[in-house]
Amino acid sequence: MKAVYFDAGGSADSLCFGDIALSSSHCDENQVLVRIKAIGINPIDCKIRTTPERFPVTFPVIPGCDGAGIVEAAGMRVNKFRPGDEVYFSQPGFNNRQGTYAEYVHVDANLLAFKPRSLSFEQAAAAPLVFITAWEALHDRARITQNQTILIHAGAGGVGHAAIQLAKLAGARVITTVSTEEKVNFAKRLGADLIINYRTQDIVAEVLRWTNDNGVDIVLDTVGPKILQSCFRCVKPYGDVVTILQSAPDTDWGEARLRNIRFSLELMLTPVLLELEDAKRHQGEILQQCATLFDAHKLQVEIARTFTLADAAAAQRFLEQNQFIGKLILTVNS
Repeated sequence: MKAVYFDAGGSADSLCFGDIALSSSHCDENQVLVRIKAIGINPIDCKIRTTPERFPVTFPVIPGCDGAGIVEAAGMRVNKFRPGDEVYFSQPGFNNRQGTYAEYVHVDANLLAFKPRSLSFEQAAAAPLVFITAWEALHDRARITQNQTILIHAGAGGVGHAAIQLAKLAGARVITTVSTEEKVNFAKRLGADLIINYRTQDIVAEVLRWTNDNGVDIVLDTVGPKILQSCFRCVKPYGDVVTILQSAPDTDWGEARLRNIRFSLELMLTPVLLELEDAKRHQGEILQQCATLFDAHKLQVEIARTFTLADAAAAQRFLEQNQFIGKLILTVNS
């Protein structure tokens, strides 16, 4: 099969495109073989490429987590999916698995969901990792409820634009941060109630002004150490801060302790990293609920640009060098 792979960590130039053997044409009893039609590109793909020693990968590494395609075969214990079904999923290439930058991939059946009928394969491939991350962060970690106020950083990004929509569906008021007027308009279209341009406005001051100095109930940090510290000043006492990135060693936790903040980490890769079947099943269920919402036109996913599978190196370079709205996609002609 055609695939993108690398034999050693490095820059995007280390990515190769060519023929590579599929591990097997047969499925394990709880696996499904998917013929890939489109692949979502995520920052984790670049992290695995640059520092593969941090992850449980096997060389040659086929990167990629997100995919959408058609079921080719199913294991003997798989009852939900059958050949011909259109599906979407997020499965990193860890623990002797391959990633999704390929024409075919074996997928744990628990991670699969039926593709939203209203979405193209490209749109469906853009959704899994970011919507699972946003769903787990808001519902499983922060326990978001109606009439709460949430600050979502980087609202025009992949996770950010998913989180705005899910928060609004939960009945919350949404504050978000962006960097350009184009992104202001995009966040407004998604339903954000207050949009802060962090290049020209002070985030903490604007949040406190809008909340009458009370702070928000929840902060979702999708940026990391350079923004996390300010999150503690934006949230009200006994509020929630959820981050999807590693905190810095020199993070000052004094404000968080003073405010009795509940701090949570969100890593949607955990179910595959630790082989947690119930957690994998939960992620498949999240995607199925999102599919229902997509088909009811209550969710949307934004695609910034598409590339062919053969142009994966150019796509990853574009991801690393540009700021854009939404997701990048690889298309597969198989």
